[in-house]
Amino acid sequence: METSKKNLEPVIEIKDLKKSYGNNHVLNGFNMNLVDGENLVIMGKSGSGKSVMIKCLIGLEEPDSGTIIVMGKDISELEHDELDELRTEVGFLFQGSALYDSMTVRENLEFPLRRHTKKFGKIKDTTPLVKEALENVGLAHTMYLMPEELSGGMKRRIALARTLILQPRIILYDEPTTGLDPITAKEILLLMASIQKKYNTSSIIITHDVDCARSISNRMILIVDGKNYVEGSFEELSTSTDPKVQAFFK
Repeated sequence: METSKKNLEPVIEIKDLKKSYGNNHVLNGFNMNLVDGENLVIMGKSGSGKSVMIKCLIGLEEPDSGTIIVMGKDISELEHDELDELRTEVGFLFQGSALYDSMTVRENLEFPLRRHTKKFGKIKDTTPLVKEALENVGLAHTMYLMPEELSGGMKRRIALARTLILQPRIILYDEPTTGLDPITAKEILLLMASIQKKYNTSSIIITHDVDCARSISNRMILIVDGKNYVEGSFEELSTSTDPKVQAFFK
């Protein structure tokens, strides 16, 4: 996939990130740059540090050492309110969608608008923003449905709409196609590509899905033992003769 990046300025820089839990050294000097407008796929075995890296990136975990710079700001130097404000620029699509079961689709989408009033101010009528977000994922008709009335693929789309409603510059996708049938997974990938093109978002996609990596990635990083093992395009990595790299593409 050709990147639509406008420039080569990184919107995220991670340098020598380390994180351990007792004697379990999960991240061992991980490094990463996310360039403006690109889709970066990160692959690795379970326990390789992918999820911990994401948690450190959004401030849910504190690394033992290393630097994380998001849109020019070192997150370790931010106060709670500043970090919360920065998070409005970083959308996160959870693997399980994480919709609130007791809320309608509309209320789920309104929730981040109510919570982050500093970015948009106090909005009297959220209908235009909710409608636009749902139209972006092709589900405008679901506004008053409950999550239990939605299929797995629809929940994933609604979760993406909730992410988009804050108009983030960066989107983090955690296993976006896991648990979906092949047709629905393809629809999600087409939707991700459409969103990236429409809004020029920069994205990090954590996935085990080779088809996902093939169709959406501009660049890939493989994590082994908590650090970068190799990076490059899908074609470069998928044709590698390195046994550790080949194992991801079998």
